[in-house]
Parts: sequence; structure tokens; C-alpha cells
Amino acid sequence: MNKACFLTVAVCLGFAVPAPAQSAETSVERGDAATQYDLGRKSYYGQGVAQDYSKAAELFRGAAVQGHSGAQYFLGVMYENGRGVTQDLGRAVAYYRQAADQEMPAAQFNLGVSYEQGHGVAQDDVQAIAWFRKAADQGFAAAQYNLGVMYDHGRGVAPDAAQAVAYYRKAADQRYAPAQNNLGLMYARGTGIQQDNHQALALYRAAAEQGNASGQTNLGEMYAKGQGVIQDYAQALAWFRLAAEQGEATAQKDLGVLYERGWGVPQDYSQAVTWYGKAAAQGLAVAQTSLGSKYEKGQGVAQDAAEAVSWFRKAAEQGDAEGQTSLAVMYARGQGVAQDIGQTIAWLRKAADQGLARAHLELGVAYANGQGVIQDAVQAAGWYRKAADQGLAEAQHSLGVLYLTGRGVSRDIAQAFVWFRRAAEQGHPISQYNIGLMYLTGQGATQDYAQALIWTRKAADTGEAGAQHSLGVMYERGNGVTQDPIQAVAWYRKAADQGYAIAQYNLGTMYQKGTGVSQDADQAVSWYRKAADQGNVRAQYNLGLAYYNGEGVAQDMVQAVAWFRKAAEQGDAAAQYNVGAAYHNGQGVPRDDEQALLWLRKASDQGMQPAREALEILKVDNGSK
Repeated sequence: MNKACFLTVAVCLGFAVPAPAQSAETSVERGDAATQYDLGRKSYYGQGVAQDYSKAAELFRGAAVQGHSGAQYFLGVMYENGRGVTQDLGRAVAYYRQAADQEMPAAQFNLGVSYEQGHGVAQDDVQAIAWFRKAADQGFAAAQYNLGVMYDHGRGVAPDAAQAVAYYRKAADQRYAPAQNNLGLMYARGTGIQQDNHQALALYRAAAEQGNASGQTNLGEMYAKGQGVIQDYAQALAWFRLAAEQGEATAQKDLGVLYERGWGVPQDYSQAVTWYGKAAAQGLAVAQTSLGSKYEKGQGVAQDAAEAVSWFRKAAEQGDAEGQTSLAVMYARGQGVAQDIGQTIAWLRKAADQGLARAHLELGVAYANGQGVIQDAVQAAGWYRKAADQGLAEAQHSLGVLYLTGRGVSRDIAQAFVWFRRAAEQGHPISQYNIGLMYLTGQGATQDYAQALIWTRKAADTGEAGAQHSLGVMYERGNGVTQDPIQAVAWYRKAADQGYAIAQYNLGTMYQKGTGVSQDADQAVSWYRKAADQGNVRAQYNLGLAYYNGEGVAQDMVQAVAWFRKAAEQGDAAAQYNVGAAYHNGQGVPRDDEQALLWLRKASDQGMQPAREALEILKVDNGSK
């Protein structure tokens, strides 16, 4: 975010007024105002004499009573700052007014600042504008700049971007760095003037080269984003560092971002934490959120959930939507703070009211799962859509799932495809996988094996296990690609190694058949077991067969029936038949005709012919009890 310079504080400028050609001592004794003023300045600055604020005040006072505007102005500065006199803002204003009434622009400016800040006088933006204008009309750059700020922000006058630009330009033309920076902002935003990044860049550079921290920060951001100039993180780093070392909080935060992401500098979380910490200590909310994130993740600093919560809270209480959302998540998880779903929802709503997509997504999740709110798929869909419309890929995916399943919205596979596609184009792996499946099966899109291959491979290359398995299937069957069992095995293995059960099962079948790999019953059993332990019904059945036949494992009827039963309880007809046969024959279990009939009937009810035949042999009516 670009940073603007705001109202300038009172300034102290020296004005040389020539004295008559006579000795200083004689002139002072006679009360000569010009000489008193000149000696007062020397005492004030320590020029040729020892610096002595008290003596300077005495000399200025002697000249001021004679109407010397420079002395009146200096006395105003001294009373404002408490130098050589007891601080007295009221008397400061009185002296500024005396000099201002004599058309002294610096005094007019400082009087305007007094009214703008309510120092020594009741705060009054209208009066501030009047005095700034008097000084500005005399070409006083700081006053021109402050008038620009007042018009820019509508203080004491109706907001008028064009007038703001005009006054910023007057001051910028005098090389007044804050005005150069703010005029650059107007060009960057296209506010009150035609948007022009090149003009913005030139003005930021002019301010930056004078050491203006805001200009340095904004110039760094132009380089970081490649706006008006070729993107150059090294240049961004250099300008951010200059501003950060002046204590500019936004630059410190930006420097932290570069270190966190390794842009223009080797990635260094410790350095990121250091710079985020400096900005956070100054109260910059976005830096507080970033610092909290580092403590949450233990990046560059010891992981500390409580410290993370502390920083998230500081940012949240300033209204930072990201901080509010992060605090909400910590309450939801009970990390660093007692779990409190009510607090989660409250903070998410605050962030959502600011339009933060991530908060909309989290509220969608809460309504989808009934976490802290009554479960409501329609509400979930509404919140997902808000986030999805802002381009948040995770929300687009979630909205696609609702359309696919018909939860909270009318089931619409074509709409599901639309939202999955949007998320997929942003690199969302699961959505890429889903798009690949939809092209592969022709659901929600015209069947297209070539497109299926493209999207499935994109997801598989990110490590998405489902996509790796699907790619294995495509290679095994030759869908959209030349049939290649070796490639099929390779992709099944990638998914299987991640614990993807169906890939483990398929890899087991490849070993069992010796397809794409040397036949190996032991390996087949090993992979079947991994999948079976996760509840994969086909793997449970095949593992039962392996024990029944003694293939890849010692024959064991008890184990065979145990695995057949697991598959049978999930409704597998062949497994139900085998369990029934085992009870009828007393293999692996005690003979039990009642259990045999129970399981054979279950298989028969699913249309399994061998089960029906077995029931007939046993002279049991398929429709009887």
C-alpha cells in the first residue's frame, strides 16, 4: 500500500534582516530591533557565540516589542518548544499571530498548524485553511503542501482532488519532497489527475533522492510490483532499507515481506521477523498480523501460539481484517487461547464486514460444518460465493463441491465445472484433478481425453495423490495417452506412497498380475494390506483371497474369512458369498448354517448368481426368511 505524507509540523526558519552599519553593542543599548534579532539568532544557533536559548529569548523579546516579525516568529517557536522559556502554546500562538499579521509566511504557516492541531488555540480546520492559504499565496511550499492535504482529505474544506493536485504541484515544483511524494500518489491512483505510473515513479524518485522516507517506500513498492518500471526486487530492497532505517514502518514491513519470500534477497525468516517486529512495535497492524503468523508457524522465531494470538489481537483490535481472521482461526483451533467458537464467529464477521475473502471462506466453512452456527448449506453457499467472486481459489473449489453435490444450491454439474475451472486456472490442485476427472468422464463437460490428461497432469505434478492415481489409470487404460503400464505403475506408486488407498490397491493388482512390473505376490499382499487397513473394500477382498489361496502369504482360513467379512460388511457381494460359504463349510469359522444363510441371502439380494444357486441347493427360498 502506498504511503502518503500528512500535515507538516511547525517549522523554524531563519530570516536574515540587515542591521544598520553601527556597532552591535551600541545598537543593542539603543534597543535597535534588527541588531537584537540578529544577535538573538546567533545565540539561538550558537553562531560565533555560545548557544544560549535564554539569552536568545531575551534578545528576541526586545526586538519583538518593537514589531520585528522575525523576532516574533522565533519567540513563537521557542514558546512552542519550551526552549529558553517555559513552554506555553498560548503565547506561541500569540507571537505567531503578530508575525503572521505582518504577512510573514512561516508564521502564517505555523499559525495554521496550531489551528489544525489545536495547539494553544481551539482546533479549527477552517482557520487552519485560511492561514495556510495566506502563506501558500506567498509561495511557501510547506503551506502549499498542507493545503493539498486538506483538500485531499476534505478537512476544513470540501474534498477536491483536483485542488489537492494543484497545491501539491506548486510545492513539488519547489522540490518540496513530501509534496513530490503525495503528487506521485495522485498519479499512481489516478485521483484528481490522469493515472500515470511513469509520472508517479519520477515524483517518488525525486522525493526519495532527497531522503524522504515515504517517497523511498513508495518508490520501492513500484520496483517490487513492476509499476512504471521493470520489476526489480534488488532496487525495491535498497529503497525499502533506506526508508526502514529512518524508522518508516511501512518500509520495515515491506522489507520483512522481501526477506520472508526471498525476493531480491536470500529467504531469511529471522530477518523477516526482525523487520516485522520493528514495524509492529510502531503499531502497524499489517506488520502485527505478519509477525503473529511467524510465531504461529515457528518461522524465524520459536513457535509460540500465545505470542501469535497476542499479535493477531493487536492487529484485530485496530480493525485489520487479516488479523481478525487469523485471531478467529486461533480461537477455532484453541491454539494459544482457549477454544471459543463464539469468538471465532464474532471475529470472522468483523473481517467479513470489511469484505475480506478469507473471512467469507471461513464463515462458509463454519456454516457448512455447523461450527459455532446452525449448520446451513444455503448460508455456506452464500459465503463461499462472496469469497469466490473475489477470486479466492479455495472458495471457488468449495462452491463447485456444493454444486456437484446439490448442497445449499440446486445440483448443477455444469456450474460445478465452471467453479472448479476457475480455481484450477489459479493452480488449485484438487480443482485441477476434478476438472481432469470431468473431462475424462464427460460429466459437466464434453468428454475430452486430451484435456483430461492436461489437467490431471497439472494436479499430479503438484503431488495431488488423487490426480497421480487418476493419471495412473489413464496410462493403464490408454485414455488420452499411449497405453503404458510402466507409467501406470509409476504414478500409482506416487499416490500409494502418500497413503492413497485406491492407488495402493491398484498397485497391488499390478504386482499380482505382473503388469508394468515383475509379478510379485508378496508385494501384492503388502499393498493390498495397506489399502485394506484404510477400509478399501476391494483390497480387503483380495487380501482375503490371498490368505485363502496362500498367495504371497501363508494360507490361513481364519485370516481369509476375517478379511472377507470386512469387505462383506461394506456390501461386497462376492465377499458376502465367501463368508456364507465359509460358514456353510466350516472353513476358518465354526460351521453355522444360520450365518451361512444370512450372508448368502445378502449376496443373492444383490443379484449374485452363485449365491442364488447355493441357496437353491440348500433348498432355501430366496424370498423366505
